[in-house]
Amino acid sequence: MELNGIKPAAGAKHAKRRVGRGIGSGLGKTAGRGHKGQKSRSGGFHKVGFEGGQMPLQRRLPKRGFKSQTLKYNAEVTLTALENLGLAEVDLLALKQAGLVGQIAKVVKIIKTGELTKAVKLTGIGATAGAKAVIEAAGGSVA
Repeated sequence: MELNGIKPAAGAKHAKRRVGRGIGSGLGKTAGRGHKGQKSRSGGFHKVGFEGGQMPLQRRLPKRGFKSQTLKYNAEVTLTALENLGLAEVDLLALKQAGLVGQIAKVVKIIKTGELTKAVKLTGIGATAGAKAVIEAAGGSVA
């Protein structure tokens, strides 16, 4: 390979559209900008959502709902995931290291999805009523 033979990948570069270059180009005179008005001028622009002074759509619609910022600290783990983990004692740190919950999770709950055959002791982790019954039936405990 020589320095004079280096070329960009095929399709990486393409010619820029040349506008305002005479009648024959099909984009002469107004260069595809139409006649007059703010959008035909150089530097003519407006904010996203601006509707010419009319009340914008995002302000006409009512505000609705609320998204709790504390939900990102909550996580849930299924019985199937607990079964596959294969640990006798499970705590928050073990779940984080296994990648079952996010690193910022503070509250973890076991939910009843799937089956559990191994005895698992949970410390510092909650469980739904159905999941707790399955865990205790398998010989485990929820503390």
